[in-house]
Amino acid sequence: MRVLFDSFTVLAVSAGAVFFLAGTVGLLRFPDSLSRLHALTKADNLGLGLVVLGLLPQATGPLVALKLITVWLLAQLAGAIVTQLVARAVRRENQEA
Repeated sequence: MRVLFDSFTVLAVSAGAVFFLAGTVGLLRFPDSLSRLHALTKADNLGLGLVVLGLLPQATGPLVALKLITVWLLAQLAGAIVTQLVARAVRRENQEA
């Protein structure tokens, strides 16, 4: 059973790393700030979710699992807030130009 959990962890964390890489590529390749934000936040949210999901079977207890989920939820919240602030600044800058 431990081999199955370890295999799942490796698979989920690797998939999360692929999504992080895809978000970074989108950040570098897309032409404008709003599409860059979209690519980065979507890929990072899914990537972090997969990493946390992969680490949950390795958690030593329910408190550790709860901490992992809390970190993921706080990162979701922070990402949404920062994206809104950056998008608002870009919109304001575009209206002035």
